Amino acid sequence: MKTSRTFLVASVAWLLHGCMVGPDYKKPDVAMPVAYKELPGWHPAEPADAAPKGDWWSVFHDPLLDQLEPMVTVSNQTVRQSYANYQEALAEVQVARSALFPTIGITGSATKQRSASNGSGNSVSVNPGIRTAGSLEGNVSWAPDFWGKTRRTVEQNKATAEAGAATLANATLTEQVALATAVIDLRVTDANIDLLTHTVDAYKEFLRVVANQGNAGITPPSDVIAARTQLENAQSNLIALGVSRARYAHAIAVLVGKNPEDLDIPHSTALPTLPSLPVGMPSTLLQRRPDIAVAEREMAAQNAAIGVAVAAYYPDITLSGADGFSQSPLAGLLHVANHVWSLGADVSETIFDAGARHGQVAAARASYESAVANYRGTVLTALQNVEDDLAGIRILARQAEVLDTAVSDATRGSEIAFNEYKAGTVDYTTAITAQTTLYGTQQNALDVREQRLLDAVSLIGDTGGPVANTGPSEPR
Repeated sequence: MKTSRTFLVASVAWLLHGCMVGPDYKKPDVAMPVAYKELPGWHPAEPADAAPKGDWWSVFHDPLLDQLEPMVTVSNQTVRQSYANYQEALAEVQVARSALFPTIGITGSATKQRSASNGSGNSVSVNPGIRTAGSLEGNVSWAPDFWGKTRRTVEQNKATAEAGAATLANATLTEQVALATAVIDLRVTDANIDLLTHTVDAYKEFLRVVANQGNAGITPPSDVIAARTQLENAQSNLIALGVSRARYAHAIAVLVGKNPEDLDIPHSTALPTLPSLPVGMPSTLLQRRPDIAVAEREMAAQNAAIGVAVAAYYPDITLSGADGFSQSPLAGLLHVANHVWSLGADVSETIFDAGARHGQVAAARASYESAVANYRGTVLTALQNVEDDLAGIRILARQAEVLDTAVSDATRGSEIAFNEYKAGTVDYTTAITAQTTLYGTQQNALDVREQRLLDAVSLIGDTGGPVANTGPSEPR
């Protein structure tokens, strides 16, 4: 008898904790290269302590970035939305986990009833009486998780919550990168304004010389008109840069959670410093890239959803019990003679559903396969992103060297052509062409410098950004 009771208890314990239908999650393998293709010939600076850490933007040595980047975590509305979604996912885990435990409640009632009777069945009350009745009862309801449906739901919601945490990290990094990009664009716009201002000054001097020669009858009037038109076009372009600068400033304000009119960014003549960034092994992307973590956790959630769907094939079992007191009249309610109790069990099983459960399981498996493909695709895209960044940094470095030489030559050529024009040894077309070539070459060099900075920011984002914290912080 004792052996049978022990076996029964062990069997129930196994049913409650050991049986869980559906496949257990195993992260699929992805092919990762041992090194990046674009790394040969591209030598990052040493030592490795220059690698991006928490305040990764500090490697650009820009005071505006240092001031604004910390504000993204606490004030950016996209980040705040992702944080709220993460908190919601955590709450869903708590809701799902609660189903593993019994629901305990207590109910009580008291009634007072007035009855009327004259003994002859007439409705007229001769000796009305007032009676009281009441009850006090505790109740327990529990649906044991025999088949693991609840545990799979908890597993699914937990993976979803972890995906929410990764989504929060991804949103934070994405908005930080967007802010750095906007600041770089703003700084380059300021540099463009400076460059075009100097060009306008050069065109003004050129127009002065041409006008003097025109007044002396050395230069035809058409040269004077051409020089004036050149100056006016440059002035127009300088004015138009104000629109671009205003838009970048407005974008920066929104990224840090401010109204556009609340953030005033003064003009600066200094561009951010181009950092040298060590790059880890490709396999580190699996740990550092938040978007890969999102895809992996979504895959785990879809795997758990298969178990939830499979559990629908098994019966739902609910145990219930009640214990309390009931008495009429109310006096003496808690007396042992008024004690009442009940025990019960409900079992329900679907016999025929025209393939609904089969379809749900098939749909869950298909969703899982879709999540696997999305995960592997996200990894491939991450590798592509890093390779693109490395290629840009490596190739543009060579282009920058060539353009630096070209700017030096164009500057010298413009000076010579201008002096020769004043001496009357070359015509207007030669001189103005040299001046225009100088401006175009300087503009190309500035564009390349901007793109190298943007590639550096992109590389930080594409390699996963700063070292992850132990948990997400709450935006304020």
